[in-house]
Amino acid sequence: MSQGSLPGFDLAIPTDRLYLAIFPDPTYATRFETFAAKHLAARRMEGKPVEASRLHLTLFHLGDYTELPPGLITQATEALSHLEAEPFAIQFDQIGSFNSRSSYGDFVLTTSQGNEALHALHQQLAVHLNAAALNPYTKGSFTPHMTLAYNKPAVPFQHIEPVVWPAHEVVLIHSLLGKTQHIRMADKPLH
Repeated sequence: MSQGSLPGFDLAIPTDRLYLAIFPDPTYATRFETFAAKHLAARRMEGKPVEASRLHLTLFHLGDYTELPPGLITQATEALSHLEAEPFAIQFDQIGSFNSRSSYGDFVLTTSQGNEALHALHQQLAVHLNAAALNPYTKGSFTPHMTLAYNKPAVPFQHIEPVVWPAHEVVLIHSLLGKTQHIRMADKPLH
């Protein structure tokens, strides 16, 4: 016998995501989109890559919600305001799929080593998030990557000629899930 759902007790579908990220500047973002399209075509993967304006490297995912919790943006903005770092270069040298053990996964750029300045920035930001009472979001490992396309046939990682791009700021983004709309809530220039 199947159970029906009770009114008012349906599982809520998240509509809002909050995250801290580094976005490539528009020139690099356009290059990444072209690069992604070339690599998708070379692997005979149909569909388009992530649009240039949405390409980013997530530093911290601050949750998915049906409604953003009161104070969360203020806490995250406060943590971000304490970040002190100079601009640096990010390097990717591998391309492939996360979840390569299943038949589909996200097609990403990542790295096998290096990016010390990026890891230092991530650690410093974790300290500031913890100080702002956001420590539940600083748990887990950090694998720097940029998603080029979602839900594609999984392929193993391959080494590529290093792709290097400059990081100039960290941005707090409110994403409206399913609408591909990213709202910039706060930013911190690196200088």
